[in-house]
Amino acid sequence: MEKILLTFILSFISFSLWADRSGSCGKKLKWTFVESSMTLTISGSGEMDNYSSTISIGPWKDFRLSVHKVVIEEGVTSIGDYAFYGCSGLTSVTIPRSLTSIGRSAFAYCRGLTSVTIPESVTNIGDGAFSSCSGLTNITIPKGVTSIGGCAFCDCSGLTSITIPKGVTSIGSKAFSGCSGLTSVTIPESVTSIGSSAFSGCSGLTSITIPEGVTSIGSFAFYDCSRIHTIIVKQGNPKYDSRDDCNAIIETNTNTLLWGCNTTTIPESVTSIGSYAFSSRSGLTSVTIPESVTSIGGYAFYDCSGLTSVTIPEGVTSIGDYTFYGCSGLTNITIPESVTSIGSFAFEYCSGLTSITIPEGVTSIGSFAFSRCSGLTSITIPESVTSIGRNAFDGCSGLTSITIPEGVTSIRYEAFSGCSG
Repeated sequence: MEKILLTFILSFISFSLWADRSGSCGKKLKWTFVESSMTLTISGSGEMDNYSSTISIGPWKDFRLSVHKVVIEEGVTSIGDYAFYGCSGLTSVTIPRSLTSIGRSAFAYCRGLTSVTIPESVTNIGDGAFSSCSGLTNITIPKGVTSIGGCAFCDCSGLTSITIPKGVTSIGSKAFSGCSGLTSVTIPESVTSIGSSAFSGCSGLTSITIPEGVTSIGSFAFYDCSRIHTIIVKQGNPKYDSRDDCNAIIETNTNTLLWGCNTTTIPESVTSIGSYAFSSRSGLTSVTIPESVTSIGGYAFYDCSGLTSVTIPEGVTSIGDYTFYGCSGLTNITIPESVTSIGSFAFEYCSGLTSITIPEGVTSIGSFAFSRCSGLTSITIPESVTSIGRNAFDGCSGLTSITIPEGVTSIRYEAFSGCSG
């Protein structure tokens, strides 16, 4: 009796899971799932319903992992938000010529997709539409698309190249972020704005050309693109330039170097090095900062582990937070007399530094400024210093002595913790 009851319960559960294999997904749209072919078909006419989140996805959510093929028939004009989100077994999708819009996160996390052909009728690709489709190696963006949504193709690590069509005017935030396999990208002349982190983490990119019409480049747009060795800004661009073949992006009006690479030569006309300008450029071994530079932004040389020597010019008055953080290969640095403050974490994990002289004029040493500089054996703190931040010299295990100047009125928590020498 118990065995019969168990069999009945299992049969009921199985039936419940697979009983509803068709239904509506729009005012005039119907969906059908055929288990034998693992095919989900959308038919009818008009727009597909939008679904509000990763929980409220398409009505086929209970068996989405079993969907291997999606066929969207002629007459369907849109794919709803989150429609096929997380259909990780999906390997093939057919999109009709009647379609004009692909919704937000419509195919996000469809890791089995390797190729998608988007018809020319499509004019809108929503935010996150193909995000984390790591198996995607090829995709064609149709000519009718005028903007690429935020994170539209982010973390598509299998993509190796992409051509953005001529009609596109904006590339959204994180649009191609984390596309580590991307080795080339063509940005058309029609583009006027590149969003923040648009190509961040595209570690395979070797070159980038900024068109004449681009007037806005968001923060972190090319962050962690460690292999880029050629940067060109087209002549005639009113906002940016790459003067003197410097292999960098410079904001023309402010003479600020925004983005550099391993082969950048900083021009004499540059007055400021922007935040994150050379961040995570592990192949950067040396840099000459011209006398014209008066400001170096935070994180400017963050994690440039190959950098061995830097001379900071006399005009610079402050060293920002995290400026040389993680520059473990740095053995020598000269801080000029003009500097009055050293920011938090400025030289943390610069384990190759053996000695450093802080010049007269510096009044404050920030928190964790020289933390984990394990190779540091001597340091001179000038009489001008009045405050030493929290953990400023934490983990400087090679230090054998330290002299605190008379004017120091504040030594924060664990400033010399772990100085075991």
